[in-house]
Amino acid sequence: MTPEERLAELGLTLPPVVPPVAAYVPALRTGDLVYTSGQVPIVDGKPARTGKLGAGLGVEEGQEMARICALNALAAVKAEIGDLAKVRRVVKVVAFVASTPDFTDQPKVANGASELFQEVFGEAGRHARSAVGVAALPLDVPVEVEIIVEVS
Repeated sequence: MTPEERLAELGLTLPPVVPPVAAYVPALRTGDLVYTSGQVPIVDGKPARTGKLGAGLGVEEGQEMARICALNALAAVKAEIGDLAKVRRVVKVVAFVASTPDFTDQPKVANGASELFQEVFGEAGRHARSAVGVAALPLDVPVEVEIIVEVS
């Protein structure tokens, strides 16, 4: 089963690539690696949620936002390489979580993205990861995710 067939089986479709809000590109390939810029939870051109974890947003809402970020990252990768079947492995995921100083469940929030990559790519979706709490993110979104994938 291809990654896109797995997405369809999950009831998901890749969104259009989120256009950059500054001077960068959504994804860039160098050799066998594709790096995405940080992807935020944009749906239909606007943030799906705003705010901070620990101040009105809970872990489950954060996971949902991380999953949207992951879909946006996959859309950027596909736009760069043409076909998600060329992804050999998800190498690294970095999740930035806008959160209050006392919120410490950033890794649980990041699982929203990590679990999606594993559902889509199976064993090749297992990756190294960092989950970092930050004071604020662009557009006041609660989560931002960037990925590095190895491609053929």
